[in-house]
This record gives sequence, C-alpha cells and structure tokens, in this order.
Amino acid sequence: MNGGHCNTARTIPVVILLLALGISAGLDAYPVLAEELSARDILNKVDDLYRGTSSQGKMTMEVVTEHWKRTLSLEFWSRGKDRSLIRILAPLKEKGTATLRSGSDLWNYLPKVNRVIKLPSSMLSASWMGSHFTNDDLVKGSRFAEDYDFRISFQGMRDGQDVVELTCIPKPQAPVVWGKVEVVVRRSDYLPVATRYYDEGLRLARTMAFTHYRELSGRLLPTVMTLVPRDKPGEKTQIAYDEIRFDVVLSDDVFSLRNLQQ
Repeated sequence: MNGGHCNTARTIPVVILLLALGISAGLDAYPVLAEELSARDILNKVDDLYRGTSSQGKMTMEVVTEHWKRTLSLEFWSRGKDRSLIRILAPLKEKGTATLRSGSDLWNYLPKVNRVIKLPSSMLSASWMGSHFTNDDLVKGSRFAEDYDFRISFQGMRDGQDVVELTCIPKPQAPVVWGKVEVVVRRSDYLPVATRYYDEGLRLARTMAFTHYRELSGRLLPTVMTLVPRDKPGEKTQIAYDEIRFDVVLSDDVFSLRNLQQ
C-alpha cells in the first residue's frame, strides 16, 4: 500500500474487524496516573482499546469523499483478539454482507451471489468500500509495542490538553506500511486523542482523531473516530459506536462459516 493514498475501489469488508473485536474489557486494569505507565504499557492500552474478552454492539460508518457520501449501519460480535463477525444492516443493497475473522483467517460473505470468499493477506492494505481506512487498520494485525521501536517524545500541554505523545518507528522486518506513527493520549487516563500516520518518506499521510468521550456500558471511551487523509482534507471516514455490551456469552458457532452466511 502507498502510505499516503487510499485505494478507493470498493473492496469487500475486512476493515471493521478491529472495531468488531469490541472495546477492551480490561481498561480498568490500568492505573490512573500517567507516570505509573511505561511507554509500552500506554501503547498496549491503545492497541487493546477496542478489544475485549467479548462484546456485541452496533456502529455507524460515514464516508465522505469529493464525489459522494454514504452511511453504513453495522452490527458486530467479538471474542478475544482473533474472533469477530461483522454484518452490514443498512443500506438495503449491502444488507447481509458480512466479514468473519477466525484466528488468522479472514472471510467475506456476499449475499447477492451467495458466495463465501477467503481473503488473502495482500488484501490487508486495501481500502474498504471506498473508505479511508485500510483493512489492516481495524483488523490490526500489527501492534505498536511489538512491531515498532518507540519512545515518549512529548509530555505536557498541547491544544489545551495535557497529553503524552509517543513516536513509533517500524522495526526492519515488521509487516507495516507506515514510516512513522505518532500516538497522542490524554495524560489523565491514557485514552487516545489522535494518531498521526507518516508514509515511508516521513510525510504526514493521515490523521485519526478520537472524540466524543462518554460512558458505554459503564466505561468511559472515545466513541467516535475520524480519519482524514492529508492529501484530501475535505474527505473523511468517521466511525461511531451506537451501542455495545461487554462480557457477553458467545459460542464458537457465532464465529463459524455457517453463521457468516445467516
């Protein structure tokens, strides 16, 4: 993938899978004060923010480009870090399209042709249905603390907020597409404020903003993520959580190929 440009081809869904993995059921395990967390701990918290033991919920994706705008309603189920199912509820022409992650395998179901497709790893760098997200963004095959060398590069007030900024440089053999990533979190609770992605030439490619902090099922979280490409400032993709339940009982059947086609 070219780090600065999103493929606008309408590829089949995989990208939502990190969101589908649910908001972390382990957030409360982290201490409150920033000085008590190492850089590694902070990055692990950010990576695990939308993961959990299990979750089920609904979300809305809005894609705005120069030529068109579209909104998708989605439902998801997740268990652990590698089991998830996401299904499109609306609009009608895409209703029933679904994506399953089971271990390292990724599958799509296309109801219009009643076909299940296994996705190759090369699809991780593709965009999803014209959005500005890549599949890898939300499948999240990579992890900051494992695939990058990192350091705390700033602590203090910025834009009216007390923040901690971490700079991440990819390790030589890491399966990532970015030349550098900057992660900004609130100093008080380590919830993310922004993530800035740079291409291999270290030019800013896009920015992810985290907003609308509110409680969902008793947990304070940023419930809206907005991704803006640097070369297309008038465009964006926004994902918002509408509802979520944590620690729900989900059997193996939920994450089966049979259920993918329901």
